[in-house]
Amino acid sequence: MWCADQAGPFQTVPHPGRSWRPEGRPARLPHEYVRNGTAKVMTLFHPATGHVRLRGVTSCPNAVLHPWLKQELAAILAGLPAPPPMADQSRLAWERWQQGLTVPVTLPAELPPLRALLVLDNLAGHRTPELVLWLFAHGVMPVYTPLGGSWLNMAESIQRVLKGRALDGQQPTHPDEVIGWFEAVAGHWNRDPTPFEWGGERAARRNRQPRHRVGGSGATTRRPVYRGNGYWQRK
Repeated sequence: MWCADQAGPFQTVPHPGRSWRPEGRPARLPHEYVRNGTAKVMTLFHPATGHVRLRGVTSCPNAVLHPWLKQELAAILAGLPAPPPMADQSRLAWERWQQGLTVPVTLPAELPPLRALLVLDNLAGHRTPELVLWLFAHGVMPVYTPLGGSWLNMAESIQRVLKGRALDGQQPTHPDEVIGWFEAVAGHWNRDPTPFEWGGERAARRNRQPRHRVGGSGATTRRPVYRGNGYWQRK
């Protein structure tokens, strides 16, 4: 399962945040600045491993988002083991994820083996026929969060973590700086990623294992995650 989301826009303005400074010499941000455009980040997140794929852009229309999603998903699928031949069970696997939907997605007559789930926000750009049919043809089932339920998308949590590490206490003067900082912290995160799990206090009591909430969604981790602004995300 992978989660997809877009974050931003992030402006070229001072971003407050905590930082380590010499005693008596606090960080100072100027009261004058120039708004020099904005930046956004496109994110694919794998909760089971904590690995994140991120690309920074200055705008994120469908003409930019869809090619990037296809490119990254194609690379992800290429790294998966070949699916076993199970033609009779293939459609059943797809239909299982349609159960309970008020308006189920119309499945094509011919379906490849189901290889991945993709969690997306319920936006019109994520439901275009061209994108949905491409996902079906490559064995990817889109799973849309309900309206007002973006907190069900764990990509919201990793974006909040990366935003704190990239922008807190910084004053970008150009969108390229914002993009570079985001991509740098994503690369650093992937050196030692933290898996995310679904659950909260009730699940923690049931499993008798410590869990730490990660802001932005209902995701939790088994170890606290440093946000980059002087805080550790915990319960």
